[in-house]
Amino acid sequence: MKITIGSLNPTKVEAVKSVFRHFEVIGKNVPSNVSNQPMTDHETMEGAINRANNAKREGNSEIGIGLEGGVIIENDRLFLCNWGALVYENETILASGAKILLPREFIKELQNGIELSEIMETYTNEKDIRSKEGAVGIFTNGQITRTQIFEHISKLLLGQYEFQIGHGKTKK
Repeated sequence: MKITIGSLNPTKVEAVKSVFRHFEVIGKNVPSNVSNQPMTDHETMEGAINRANNAKREGNSEIGIGLEGGVIIENDRLFLCNWGALVYENETILASGAKILLPREFIKELQNGIELSEIMETYTNEKDIRSKEGAVGIFTNGQITRTQIFEHISKLLLGQYEFQIGHGKTKK
């Protein structure tokens, strides 16, 4: 069975490949149809759903997966958030990852339209953090990487998919 993941980002593609080992997994650059820097939990979730649908359609595959990272500002605190969506037939499965607190001083730049990935490059003086450990890797001192967050979400998606198949929610 073929899965298309709606990204070419190595952290996302490797996460899906490591979890969906018994599937053919390909990455495809597709739009999220949300802002480049999702600023709410809902927008991040919608981005994942849109990527999954676009990936399934454009990849002409049985399953589409979308993984999306974003931020949430709550009570003057900034949190990192991540969502995943798996679409097949007429079903959509959703899962969210762990959230961590980010530096408050990032809020103003984010509200001015600067993406977290750009802020992180300045903060760490490193290029392309989003394709490596990600902000989560930096702020957890390497205890959890971006790939691991997306692997966790991918496992949640796979488990729900297997459950649905096993309980007659779809054709085998």
